[in-house]
Amino acid sequence: MAPGLGLPYPWGRDVRRGASVVVTMENPNYSVVEIDGPEAEALQAGVPVDKGRGRSAKQFTWVLLLRAHRAAGCLASLAAIAWALPKRFRRTAAAEKEEEEPGHGRGRLLYRFIKGFLVLSLLALAVELTAYWNGWHLRRPSLPELHVPEVEEIQGWAHSAYLSWMSFRADYICRLIEFLSKSCVLLFVIQSLDRLVLCIGCFWIKLKKIKPRIEGDPFREGSGYVHPMVLVQIPMCNEMEVYEQSISAVCQLDWPRDRLLIQVLDDSSDESIQMLIKAEVSKWNQQGVNIIYRHRVLRTGYKAGNLKSAMSCDYVKNYEFVAIFDADFQPSPDFLKKTIPHFEGNPELGLVQARWSFVNTDENLLTRLQNINLCFHFEVEQQVNGVFLNFFGFNGTAGVWRIQALEGSGGWLERTTVEDMDIAVRAHLNGWKFIFLNDVKVLCELPESYEAYRKQQHRWHSGPMHLFRLCLPDIITAKISSWKKANLILLFFLLRKLILPFYSFTLFCVILPLTMFVPEAELPIWVICYVPVCMSFLNILPSPRSFPFIVPYLLFENTMSVTKFNAMVSGLFKLGSSYEWIVTKKSGRSSELDLFIQSGKETKGLSLGQLQKQLPDGELIENNMCKEQHDKVPHDVKKANKVYKKELVLSMLLLTAAARSLLSAQGIHFYFLLFQGVSFLLVGLDLIGEQIS
Repeated sequence: MAPGLGLPYPWGRDVRRGASVVVTMENPNYSVVEIDGPEAEALQAGVPVDKGRGRSAKQFTWVLLLRAHRAAGCLASLAAIAWALPKRFRRTAAAEKEEEEPGHGRGRLLYRFIKGFLVLSLLALAVELTAYWNGWHLRRPSLPELHVPEVEEIQGWAHSAYLSWMSFRADYICRLIEFLSKSCVLLFVIQSLDRLVLCIGCFWIKLKKIKPRIEGDPFREGSGYVHPMVLVQIPMCNEMEVYEQSISAVCQLDWPRDRLLIQVLDDSSDESIQMLIKAEVSKWNQQGVNIIYRHRVLRTGYKAGNLKSAMSCDYVKNYEFVAIFDADFQPSPDFLKKTIPHFEGNPELGLVQARWSFVNTDENLLTRLQNINLCFHFEVEQQVNGVFLNFFGFNGTAGVWRIQALEGSGGWLERTTVEDMDIAVRAHLNGWKFIFLNDVKVLCELPESYEAYRKQQHRWHSGPMHLFRLCLPDIITAKISSWKKANLILLFFLLRKLILPFYSFTLFCVILPLTMFVPEAELPIWVICYVPVCMSFLNILPSPRSFPFIVPYLLFENTMSVTKFNAMVSGLFKLGSSYEWIVTKKSGRSSELDLFIQSGKETKGLSLGQLQKQLPDGELIENNMCKEQHDKVPHDVKKANKVYKKELVLSMLLLTAAARSLLSAQGIHFYFLLFQGVSFLLVGLDLIGEQIS
């Protein structure tokens, strides 16, 4: 048998040492006996054995060499990790410099702070692990009291320094965290009460069946109803995937053609897309639809500048109402018949807003989670505010404005990226009323990628804070009642646009993880568990089909609070990214009951022949080539259900912190601490790098 090395195996096997001696008895009545060398013989004789004497110098050398080899392997692994991390940081920084636009550096300040906080967390983790392994951890036999070691327990400067850190942590850091946590809890309770009141209002509306109604049937024969002049605007920018279905849907609106004008407001910078949109407009124009194409060379003011430019046309003064649809919206043919009559006999009504309905709700996990938030927004927030206050934020699309209200409130302004909310606030300050129609739905599309959703959420949360800075003086000096001013400032802006992302990020993404390293500051169980769960149930009530996704919804919302808080800060302090507009990427999906496919098939052959009379030969050839390339792209390929693992892992870390706060009294704080630290080490850097880029 080969000589053993004297090392225990990691899986706990017994390793025999020494040479085996086999003694064979000549008498067949005796069995064969195997004696494991001199050590076994000495043990059988009852003589104590010094195990070290049985090893030779050669065996001892092999042991040292093997241990040195293992140590070298560990050092090489650590060196490879240390070498790879700076390289990854440099690569991320280079990508930031390439993609970062001038003036946007300050907008990424929050992510730099998060990276610094991550480094401090890892350092604190190393200190806590060292203290635990040396027996310096907190002792809580019955009460959560701080254990102060005796003088004779102090074994060196490290122990003394850790003792000083524990005292400083308990006297100062703990108090600061408790103050912040109590402030956030107060804001949390106020916001929860607001949600609860909104839900009670929605329940009352359902119970009493309250909704705006049209008196009689103005479109019956002999009613004498005069159709007003309606302008329909479709703003778009480089949206090849959705332009055709949107234009087709609007062109099929059931309204007298001599009383309807459609403006296609194209800000596209791609000439091939411009050509395709022109061809689509020409196709419907040849069928008798009153539709025109407008293109701006300079895309100033984004969507607000596009709408402002369109409203400056001389012929707009002949129209009484304007309906706005973004490029991915597909109104039903009876949309105008369900909305325009509400203005009849109601001269104070300035806006009629319809609800959004989504064609890709079940596309992946991200679209399902978005559907939960947007259903609550429309079903609860918009409907309750519309019924009881006659005011809500305009959604920017799927709505009809009285042009007099639009122009009388100052028209479209290019000062923010939320031009829809801007005009709604100014119209409300001028005394105009709004109506929300929850039963009138317009098909549209949800962002299917996390990057598109994150940029959309950044615009939706930075714009309101930027607008709040600009319109606060106008709200204070407006000639409206004090309770309307209070509703605008305290509820509409501060509570729902500022306090919500602030406390959500601070409480669940900062304070709760900090309690991992400051166990003296513990949050009450009802804050960590009961209230968030109850609020999540309230949020998911308007979309009961999404109930199985309540756990990913909780986790993902905690993760998205980082993006929302960053956007809120950039908008409030007017940082570089506060005036950043990136068009949300669409995939061009249609519902199974798409009303426009059949009409497109019927007119496809006819439109190409008629276009030959209108377009030059070279332009027609180029258009057909662009169309062929566009048709080759598969639009209806079903994507796999994506689980955004990194976002959910970050949320799981927060959930771990909550579980630690609940179970630390059971003495298992160390295990959660270890799991948290390892997860941060493996996932944190990669996640933060992805968020920045």
